[in-house]
Amino acid sequence: MLDRAVIDALFPADLPEPEHWERRYPARELPEGALVTRFGPSPTGFVHIGGVYVATIDQDVARRSGGRYLVRVEDTDRSREVEGAIDQFERGFAYFDLAADEDIHRGGDYGPYQQSEREQIYLTYVRHLLRAGRAYLDFATKDELAAITARQQATKLPTGYYGSWAIWRDADPADVQAKLDAGDPYVVRFRAPDDTGARARFTDAIRGPLEAEANRNDVVILKSSDQSPRLPTYHFAHAVDDHLMRVNLVIRGDEWISSVPVHQQLFDALGFEPITYAHIAPLMKQEGGSKRKLSKRKDPEASVDFYIESGYPTKAVLYYLRGLANGRLAEMPLDQALAEPINLDECGVAGPLVDLVKLDDISADHIATLSGAEILDEVRGWAERFDPELRTVLDAEPDLALRALAVERDGAENPRKDLKKWSEFRAVYGFFFPRLHAAVADADDERIAALGVDRAVVQAVARDFVENYQQLDDGQEWFQQIRDVAAKHGFAKNAKEFKKNPEGFPGSIREASQIIRIAITGSTRSPDLHSITQALGREETLGRFSGLVGE
Repeated sequence: MLDRAVIDALFPADLPEPEHWERRYPARELPEGALVTRFGPSPTGFVHIGGVYVATIDQDVARRSGGRYLVRVEDTDRSREVEGAIDQFERGFAYFDLAADEDIHRGGDYGPYQQSEREQIYLTYVRHLLRAGRAYLDFATKDELAAITARQQATKLPTGYYGSWAIWRDADPADVQAKLDAGDPYVVRFRAPDDTGARARFTDAIRGPLEAEANRNDVVILKSSDQSPRLPTYHFAHAVDDHLMRVNLVIRGDEWISSVPVHQQLFDALGFEPITYAHIAPLMKQEGGSKRKLSKRKDPEASVDFYIESGYPTKAVLYYLRGLANGRLAEMPLDQALAEPINLDECGVAGPLVDLVKLDDISADHIATLSGAEILDEVRGWAERFDPELRTVLDAEPDLALRALAVERDGAENPRKDLKKWSEFRAVYGFFFPRLHAAVADADDERIAALGVDRAVVQAVARDFVENYQQLDDGQEWFQQIRDVAAKHGFAKNAKEFKKNPEGFPGSIREASQIIRIAITGSTRSPDLHSITQALGREETLGRFSGLVGE
């Protein structure tokens, strides 16, 4: 083992002792049973919807227990950091109402909340392990490590840096000093316990008792000395941070189960109380007859930005995610489900399937419960960023927007559910606004031509409808105007009559109605035509026929 003076010389002279940090970050004064959870996004990529899923559970279980939920940016891997990733995290957390009790903006008594700013803390505990002989300096080069792996593979041994393969584990202090004197770069490795036959056992808050082979590898805990700042690896940083931030429940993806043995060893070596882990099953996607993990590389819906850019309402997505976590919540009305607790013991061990069709239905149902004013406010907020032209139109004509949203919604026993997300507003309601409406230019317009009605008949129907048009309050009386013009120009009274004798009619009442509908809305599908004309007003309604009657 190296002499203490040699070890201390590797670190800043004013580096505090562990006791300093224990006093700086005392046990939290919280009610008995309170849970302190953390979400640790890494800026090496953009946040996955699975991150929102886990953070939702983190926030819920912490706050319901009277505890604290914190967000800690885990940015020790600086070489892989993606520009803008932290900003994207913050957008996602804000959109989904996942504000932490403590984070890089709100601060807190247990910060900094960005690992790259906690270098001095980590160095204290690395030095502590070196002094205790629980860690050592390792000068192995990349070529030497590659050669070790090749020999292990050739002899069909487990790969890794352990036992006799760990060439600097029990090196002569004189050899270590010679390397230091030469200025050779080194990493600091954890000295794994020698009892490699032991089993690691722990109780997972979701999965119950688990066990696995104990860690045998001397993992790197502090990166190369030729880098600045000197930052730790995830394994070591999370152990130090979770202890000092007084986290007592770590909720994370089940891919980390295999890391629990090394984490147990680190907590033991550092003299820390062990932490309870809850390993969540990953979100899945159906692909053919099988399921696979939802992938940021393959699946647009894996990215948080997909939901934000699409304009899914926050409550609808949170309701859906909570239902994936606890099936009972999916059976409750939305507001009740958002108010009920998420229970870890009800989380499944099989990955839940992300189904966008189901989410669309949930979202449409939720939007149908909102008032026109609430919808308009949400759409305006979404359009501010993603559709500036729409935002300008809505700002200019808010009353028309409210009249449009009232169609088949206000006072309706079964309100329309044609709006599933804010990005669909333009397609569903855009025709109400002259600036957004794609007007019919003439009788050769493909939307009109698709009806199969002779263009001269189309023009005559449009002309007579306009000449005799009345803006009537009663819907049945209003629609009689279409029946009258259809009868005048020989349209069949119904589709059945037209089908019996297609040569005897230019079309049925359906085709006649669609001529009027397309002229007014630009589409063959729309809400109730009479209600639309009430929202548009007489002048705008008739103005939309100018392309058909002005030829």
